[in-house]
Amino acid sequence: MYRHSLRKRVAIAFALCVALLSVVWGFAFFTAIKLSEDRVLTRQLQHAVDTYPSLMTNLRAYENVDNLPESLREWAQTNPAEGLYEFNAEELHVAVVSSGDKTAPTDKKTQHAYIVFDVAGIEAASSEDWWWLLFIIGVVGTLGVIGFGLGLVIMRRAIAPVAQLAKVVADIDPEKLSTDDHKRIASRRFGDDEVGLLARTLEKTLERISEFVERERYFTSSASHELRTPITVITGALELLEQSDLSTNDAEVIDRVQRATLEMKTTIEMFLCLARETDDGLYDEEFLVMPLVSQAIDQQRYLLKSKCVDLEIDDQSNPIAYGHPQAFSIAVNNLVRNAFEHTPDGQKPITIQIRERELFITNQVRSENNEQHAQSESSPSNGYGLGLGIVQRLCERNGWSFSLHSDETRVAARLSW
Repeated sequence: MYRHSLRKRVAIAFALCVALLSVVWGFAFFTAIKLSEDRVLTRQLQHAVDTYPSLMTNLRAYENVDNLPESLREWAQTNPAEGLYEFNAEELHVAVVSSGDKTAPTDKKTQHAYIVFDVAGIEAASSEDWWWLLFIIGVVGTLGVIGFGLGLVIMRRAIAPVAQLAKVVADIDPEKLSTDDHKRIASRRFGDDEVGLLARTLEKTLERISEFVERERYFTSSASHELRTPITVITGALELLEQSDLSTNDAEVIDRVQRATLEMKTTIEMFLCLARETDDGLYDEEFLVMPLVSQAIDQQRYLLKSKCVDLEIDDQSNPIAYGHPQAFSIAVNNLVRNAFEHTPDGQKPITIQIRERELFITNQVRSENNEQHAQSESSPSNGYGLGLGIVQRLCERNGWSFSLHSDETRVAARLSW
């Protein structure tokens, strides 16, 4: 349980990291200053021990240039300005100060005094300086790595709830939601901050989705039984009527009722197939294409009885497809029905070509030389709307590909798997 919001926790974590690093760096600099100070005093004392009992004075004052060490006389004759000077080769540090009367006129030449500090034996050698530089670089690098690691630890603890929620959500498969997936989030453990609000929202959303999936499964299972039972009863009654002596008119009526019943059965199965979220693994089933195409042609052949239109079937191969066989049968039935229904009388043959991985259905909707069939112009839009939308959805569900190419005279449908 967290008492502060995520934004405040991140700000506190950043502030703590900066404060700790500042304290560490301050302690490191203070230690370096103290070590340098002790090192200078220790080396000066060691130099005195080395020259004992004749102690040498390292600090001397000179008021006359001629009394300066020979290495400094030429420099001093240039009348340098007041300040501090360092001569590395001679290992001397020189302070130039004014020794004249400050009340004297300003046009008189200023008198200088020289305070010389001999650091020979006190300053460290250049090689030693390099070792100290490497040591400091190592300490700074170590502190940097420690600070970086400390920042990672603090920030990781600050955003731990977000990472925990992301892991829980990542473990949920959106393609296979169960009724208990929303319980895995357990939003109560994330507190009342932004992460807790997000967790509660996700939990409620998944709960609603799970309830919807459960209602969908119950509806499809119930509707499948309730809708198919009347169709089965009607089909059985029609079969009994066919066995009795019927007049020609009555036989035609029974035939129309049978076709309407078959279309209704196909429509019911089509919509139930689209409504199902899962279908017991039938989307990976292997089946033959040619029997389903032949069945669709037989079922829709009555649409060509009153038309002078031929049907050409090119079945050079007997391919195998993978997916839902009922969905494939519904898609092919829609395409065959559209081709048979929207081909006017007297047009060129309807062609059905079956390849290894493709099915082509081509039909004419208007004669190239005859302009009498004006109603055909509206046929593709009116007759190919809902049916082709269903075919497209079935193909997407099964991983198939569907395309339709049409112009003023012909329509070509392509279904590949």
